[in-house]
Amino acid sequence: MLVDIAILLLILWFLGFIGIYTIGAYIHILLVIAVILVLIRIIRGENPL
Repeated sequence: MLVDIAILLLILWFLGFIGIYTIGAYIHILLVIAVILVLIRIIRGENPL
């Protein structure tokens, strides 16, 4: 029982360790897209929010 829990936690930790880099990349891409869209709305003269 404890071995199963330890293996499960180890797998989840490993997936989290890998996921940090991929999620971080997606967050940065989404932030860049959001800034570009806000700038486009400002240039067009629309309310940016």
